[in-house]
Parts: sequence; structure tokens; C-alpha cells
Amino acid sequence: MVKDIQLRLTLKDEERSDILLIKAAQYLSIPKADITGIKVLRKSIDARKPKIILNYKLSIYIKEALPEKSEYQFDYKDVSKAKSIHIIGFGPAGMWAALRCIELGFKPIVLERGKNVKDRRRDLKAINQDHFVNEDSNYCFGEGGAGTYSDGKLYTRSLKRGDVRKIFENLVFHGATEQILVDAHPHIGTNKLPKVVQNIRENIIKFGGEVHFNTRVTDFNIKNKKIKSIVLENGNEMTTERVILATGHSARDIFYLLDKKKIALKAKSFAMGVRVEHPQHIIDAIQYHCSGERHESLPAASYSLVQQVKERGVYSFCMCPGGFIVPAATANGEVVVNGMSPSKRNNKFANSGIVVEINVDQDIPKYEQFGALKGLEYQKNLERIAFTSGGRTQTAPAQRLTDFVEGKLSSTLNETSYQPGLNSAPLHSLLPKLIGSRLRKGFEAFGRKMNGYYTEEANVIGVESRTSSPVNIPRTETLEHPEISNLFPCGEGGGYAGGIISAAMDGERCAEAAVVGL
Repeated sequence: MVKDIQLRLTLKDEERSDILLIKAAQYLSIPKADITGIKVLRKSIDARKPKIILNYKLSIYIKEALPEKSEYQFDYKDVSKAKSIHIIGFGPAGMWAALRCIELGFKPIVLERGKNVKDRRRDLKAINQDHFVNEDSNYCFGEGGAGTYSDGKLYTRSLKRGDVRKIFENLVFHGATEQILVDAHPHIGTNKLPKVVQNIRENIIKFGGEVHFNTRVTDFNIKNKKIKSIVLENGNEMTTERVILATGHSARDIFYLLDKKKIALKAKSFAMGVRVEHPQHIIDAIQYHCSGERHESLPAASYSLVQQVKERGVYSFCMCPGGFIVPAATANGEVVVNGMSPSKRNNKFANSGIVVEINVDQDIPKYEQFGALKGLEYQKNLERIAFTSGGRTQTAPAQRLTDFVEGKLSSTLNETSYQPGLNSAPLHSLLPKLIGSRLRKGFEAFGRKMNGYYTEEANVIGVESRTSSPVNIPRTETLEHPEISNLFPCGEGGGYAGGIISAAMDGERCAEAAVVGL
């Protein structure tokens, strides 16, 4: 017999290793000896009140053994001689498109402009230490895409787009910890993601797929409204039947290529702003109502904030407790910041993007001349401003949070996790009024919502500009581009996902659509 129950435990309860067994037996009014297994289905923390509660959803096995295998099985078959699907980009969307192609009996041929995860590390070191950006290998481009170095936050609201559980189980199959199947807000960790990504690539190759690194796509040969061949940077061409375009939100050259070839694009609303970085103990104290160190059973505290300011949302994005701020530029001459966390989330800082909604149809009239690329050009301009004000390296412009809101240049800055370093700059006046004025009001509101958040101990660091794609590549109900019938725009780059899980699900959907009739 199996019974599903819910338990509420205190931090004191959590200190006992056998507490779930004891509480489950009490809840079901049965002897502990009758319980032959306990499976944790979900675990979450309720810290709204000083007495913190841990919520558990459990399956209790009574006189019955726990199942040895997951209900999800990934039995891939050899597709080396099967018909091919070309996939451009090897981030989450491209990876799961490739895996799904194999499940469906088709051979994925993946073209990735960047390097594998091992070689990619050298280029990340060059950004952090030498301030040099390899435009094909950086925090956005390379094996696993931006997801590899975003710390693997797996929370998604896209529950209707596909089988979320399957994506999670597939990550576990490829080496992620089973804890991601349990936590309400799961993450894998920057230190562990590369191995998971490598395992996915090795499985794709093992079962007959191909993965080509250092392979940038520069053109498409189109005839009768179909892509006939893909042109590579080295001049080689690859004939193709179906193309899944999963290049991510930062592959600007692809947007420019499609625009130049007069393939329909649409400007898309997005969000931009800054990263704010607090000492982690401040966020812990606010969220866990503690004055010293947080309880050992509690993870580094996070937060989620939103405020309407002048008819635009100001909100936290990609919050990284116990994390680092990293340089996420994809070209020299720009500064972009993003956040990531190791699996233990044990760094002494907490950081989060704080961004402002940009309505491309109302907010940036001076950029109308760029048509569908107006949001992209606005984004680029902000990144150039950050580069100049940061000192024309990967050093980022920054202010103390209180100085930013009060409109004062900071004479000194707080310690930071951002390796290239910070340069004191008047971000309050450098940011466009559309963004800067709303951020200042937003931070004041956040200080009222979280007592202690508004502090001179926090830095505001610019700019957080790559929250999502500023361009939408349209597609029909069959997931094909309306003008190019064998092109399947996919994932964040097309405007159809907002994170690892939603991108992975969209990759699967596009694979399923691409093989139809092949």
C-alpha cells in the first residue's frame, strides 16, 4: 500500500535524521515497522513567520518496497543512419531538441558556434582576468549555452508547454542530483552543470547524432521558401531538410542575418536594468527573521520582488543566493552582467537582477528606424554606455544602493563577487530615465517590503540587459516560420522560452514538429 501525505516540520524537527519516519507513523497511526519506504515528492520552506516551517509531500510505502526505477525511462536507439535534422545552437533548447530527435528515430546534427564545456572555461577566465571577450565562446555561447553558467535554476511556470517532470528526470538521468525532483525551487549549480551538459552531448554522439563545435552559421541558401543549405563561417555548406534554430537570446548576428534576408521578424518587449548585490547575511536576516547565522537546515535565502512604477513592472530576475556576478558580454566594447551560484550556494553574497519592463511599441520611439531590431539596438546602446562608464574594460559601473536612489556618486564601493572589478559611476544619471527613475522608485518600495534591503551595504552594478530576447522570430501553429516552411524557431532566441526548463520543453516540441512528414 502507498499513501501520499503532507507533513509540516519545525527546524528543531529537521535536526533528527529519522523524523520523517516518526512523523509519518504518527500521522497514519501505524507502527514504524510497517513503513518500508518513504519517497519525498516535494519540499518547501515557509518563512513568512518567525517560526519557520518545512513542508513535505511524501509517498509512504506500507509493507511494500520502494520502486527501484523511475517511471520515466530513456531508452535511446542508434540513429546514425537515420534521416537528419539540423539544429543550430546547443543550449537547453538545442540539447533537448537533439535528444527528442533520437527518441523519435531521427539523427540530430548540432552546429554550435562555441566550444565544449572544458575548453570554454579558458575563455571565461580570459573575460574575468584579462577583460577579453571571445565572441564565440563566453558566458552565453558554447556547450550548454547561457544555461551552463546560470547556475541551473530550474523553476518554471510553463507547466502547459510540455512534460516538466520528464525534463527533470532526464537531467537526473544525465547526472543531476535527485534533489531537483524534490525542491520547490530546484537548481543544479554552476559547478555541477558542466558535467551534466557533457553527459548529454556524449549520449547524443553515442546514439548516432553529431555535435560540431566551433561551427558558426553565417548564411542560409533559400529556394522556394525553404532552406536548402546552411553556410558555415569556413565557407562549407551543409544541405538540409529541416532546421531547428535554437541560437539563444544573444545571437545578434542571426537576427541581423534574418533581417538582411527579409525573413519576417518582430520587435518584442523585454526588460533591462541592473544587478544588486547584498551580503548574504542581510538577506538571510530579513527572510529568516534571524540576527546571527541562519539555521544549518536552511539554504541561503532568496527573494522575489515586484513593484508597479509608472505603469511598468520593476521586478527581481534570476536571483542568485550565495552566488557570484559574472561578465556576460558577447562582444568587446560592451559590459553585461549576470548571476550564478554554485550548488551549495555558499558564497557570502546574494545578487539579483532588478529590471524594468520595456514596451517596444511605446517606450523607445527614437529607435523606430531599426524596425524589428529596435529593441536590440536599444539594448546594445545601454551596454556600450556601461562599457564606457566602467572604464572601457569588463570593469562594471557601480554605485552603493543608497547613493543610486539618492542620486549621488559613491566615493567608495562595497566588496563584490564580480571578478573584473567595479568602477564608481553615476548610474542614476547614465541609465535612460525610462529605466533609472523607475529603478530608484522600485528600490525604495523594495526597502519597505523587506526591512533592511535598502542599505548602503549593497552595490548596484550595471547593466543587466539580457533577460530575454528583444526579437521574436514568428512561427505558425505547426512551429514553422510563416515564410520559411522548414525553419523552426525555438527557445529563448525565438522568444518562446524564459529559462532552462521552458527552453528544453520548447526544444522537444520543435523536434516533434520538425520530423513530421520527413
